[in-house]
Amino acid sequence: MKLKHICEVCGRTEILTSEEADLAGWDYPPFMGSFGVVSPRTCPNCSIFDTLWAQLVLKKKQVSELSEAHLVTLNRILCEPESLSVNEEEGQQ
Repeated sequence: MKLKHICEVCGRTEILTSEEADLAGWDYPPFMGSFGVVSPRTCPNCSIFDTLWAQLVLKKKQVSELSEAHLVTLNRILCEPESLSVNEEEGQQ
């Protein structure tokens, strides 16, 4: 099943199976972490240090201190895997 993989750092988006994403170097569930659990969601080119996970765990920020972009990422993660589903148009790419 193909899912939308969205890098939370640079915004890069690719439609891949979980296996394709893992082979390409994406940090994404189910190979890295679990759906619905905050962990880095990055493409092969980006570091985890600007991710939502880093803000919460390394910088110890509270949810009220997060940027709008990190709140969007949090919402997407909490709604996975449904939030990563591919519509018919996207699936034909």
